[in-house]
Amino acid sequence: MSFGAAVLMFREGLEAALIIAIMLGYLKKVGRPEHRLAVWAGALSAAFLAVAFTVLLSLLGESFDYPAKGIYEGATSLLAVGMLTYMIFWMSRHAPHIKGELERSMKTSFLRGASWGLFGLAFLTVAREGVETALFLSASAFQTSGAATLLGGLAGLLVAVGVAWAVYVAGVRLNLRLFFRIAGFLLVIFAAAILRYSIQEFEEIGWLPPVIEQVWNTGRWVPSGSALGTVLQALIGYTSKPSLVQLAGYFGYLTVMLAFLLLPARRRIVASATPPAAPAATPTTPEVITSEGAGQAEKVTA
Repeated sequence: MSFGAAVLMFREGLEAALIIAIMLGYLKKVGRPEHRLAVWAGALSAAFLAVAFTVLLSLLGESFDYPAKGIYEGATSLLAVGMLTYMIFWMSRHAPHIKGELERSMKTSFLRGASWGLFGLAFLTVAREGVETALFLSASAFQTSGAATLLGGLAGLLVAVGVAWAVYVAGVRLNLRLFFRIAGFLLVIFAAAILRYSIQEFEEIGWLPPVIEQVWNTGRWVPSGSALGTVLQALIGYTSKPSLVQLAGYFGYLTVMLAFLLLPARRRIVASATPPAAPAATPTTPEVITSEGAGQAEKVTA
């Protein structure tokens, strides 16, 4: 079973399940349960699209021979790393506000025609997660096998559905901020492993020079094709004979992304606009504020 696929599917599946649960909970809160069908229709349609996209990527990859196959696998893996990186950045900023933003979008949908608006909102939300997941699972399958990736993905999805049910039906409390933070660390390691594999593919077709073709060789103790080597490859992107460029890409990505996740949020956020400085006081006659004016000033300040 692919551990990386399980973690990825758990994280993506839980986010999608929580979003659907938030939408259904909001419909119940505002007394509009008749629109639940639109939400389910949108979510299931998006899930079907994600499955179809996954199958398409798999069939497309199998149709190539080298060097085209190496180009396809390397480019797909690199694209998966880019999307995964964007997702980590996006979630670090928006995770605390997902519920409020989603409920505001649903309120707008009610004003414009609830059924189609809710269908579209559920479809786009789940489709985004589904397409991302399809791309990531395809990249994971390149490193291990289709069977291991499928088994890991199904296991992660089942756990995600179970956790979402426990949170929104059984009332179990879950610290979503802590969950997404831990998942972010695991996904960074997973993305670094995919990046190393992408670099390996580009080296094999001659697009990247390895600089040093073999920095070390641990194949005597842990061969890449052994049971332990396969597990380590799924966990951390292990290879027994890494090149210098592979190691540079792997550890460089880990360093940058882990630094981003570990730094306090206030140091990561750069203000888009600095508020103008207050004008300097001019030597004019002091202003007299009456009790009524003071009360108004207090109201504005509050």
